[in-house]
Amino acid sequence: MHKRTHIALALFVVVMTLQPGTARAQTRELSDTGVLIDGIAAVVNDGAVLLSELDEQTMLIVRRLRAENTQLPPQEILVGQVLERLIIMEIQLQRARRDGITMPDEVLNRALADVARRNSTTLAELPSLLARDGVDYTSYRKEMREQLIVERLRQRDVVSRIGVTPRELGDHLERERNSAYRNMRYRVSHILISLSTTTTPEELEAASQKAWDLYDQLIEGADFAQAAVAYSDAQTALEGGSMGWRNGDALPTLFAEVVPNMEAGQISEPVRTSSGFHIVKLDEVQGGEPIMENQARARHILMETDQIMDDDVVWQKLTEIRQSILDGDDFATIAKAVSDDPSSAIEGGDLGWNGSGVFVDVFEETMNKLELNEISEPFKTQFGWHILQVLERRVHDTTDDVARNRAMIAIRDSKVAEETELWLRQMRDESFVEYRL
Repeated sequence: MHKRTHIALALFVVVMTLQPGTARAQTRELSDTGVLIDGIAAVVNDGAVLLSELDEQTMLIVRRLRAENTQLPPQEILVGQVLERLIIMEIQLQRARRDGITMPDEVLNRALADVARRNSTTLAELPSLLARDGVDYTSYRKEMREQLIVERLRQRDVVSRIGVTPRELGDHLERERNSAYRNMRYRVSHILISLSTTTTPEELEAASQKAWDLYDQLIEGADFAQAAVAYSDAQTALEGGSMGWRNGDALPTLFAEVVPNMEAGQISEPVRTSSGFHIVKLDEVQGGEPIMENQARARHILMETDQIMDDDVVWQKLTEIRQSILDGDDFATIAKAVSDDPSSAIEGGDLGWNGSGVFVDVFEETMNKLELNEISEPFKTQFGWHILQVLERRVHDTTDDVARNRAMIAIRDSKVAEETELWLRQMRDESFVEYRL
């Protein structure tokens, strides 16, 4: 094992037995002035992972694993896994700071507002909601900002550089046409025994042996989630190896070659890739049915505000246009003449058939409330002011449409996990890390 597994037992005992505030205090000493001084768990390049961070994250993981009824691995292994995750995060944040990647407050606030909305509350009420679960809002906000920064870094350094060739696109569509798994959904877990970018033949053999030994234990009944927490080098280790639900056409390349041939509950033999040895478990499978979607065909007229026409003026103009259409004027003719949406104006305002999630929330909510052929009152989105009319509704089999529309995204997604692991491993190998535990 790496050095990170040699963690003092006392730290884990503190994590397991004390309340959050008490546990954090145990990692700091009093200065001559009586001020608490934090300790250092690991030096990472020109930064550090603090003992208080390690304690706090370990407690959160312990709490979650217990809630999921996952047996805890040995103390030093769990703390080592948490420390390694914090080291990887610190390396990424240092890269982002060096490259000037930041996260503006307005973007952060939108992300937090989305979290609040998914929990049926508001951004203003989110701190109280978190407090009821024992989560400090300031810390939560800081961690959210860091996650967004790291995601922006990953988008720049990994996702944006993943190319899709015409041959890959053609092969993907052909595979979709001939493969039943494309409409299936899979809940997958995996364990990665990683290889560094400078692996020696001896290290390769040791990693292979470790993977096969672990596979034998799993086949004999060892708990997969516990083994992932204890031994996996993947970023999903502390989630018990779970990658969550994936559409069949968006499985990573490795998994697309293995998972469709597995049955729920089955565990694969170790599979070698450039990032290491993977052991895959198919937790659950769903689907096989056609993808049916509620769709609407609508048309709209968009008018934008400017220095001459403010909100009041535009609202009044659209109100008059709406009345003229109700009085018998042709919607399409007016849309071609006055709409500020060039892509739909040429079609008389027609937006074609669309399902949910295509338009911004206000637009979609208005569309869903309208009766057929009813014309909405003027309403505002970030694009300007609209009037909207729903022409038709249908329940449509979008199986083929979804396959075509997702092809490019699916090919990219199939490469992201592997490329991200390689990217993280390279940054880790290039970084200076000194353990202080």
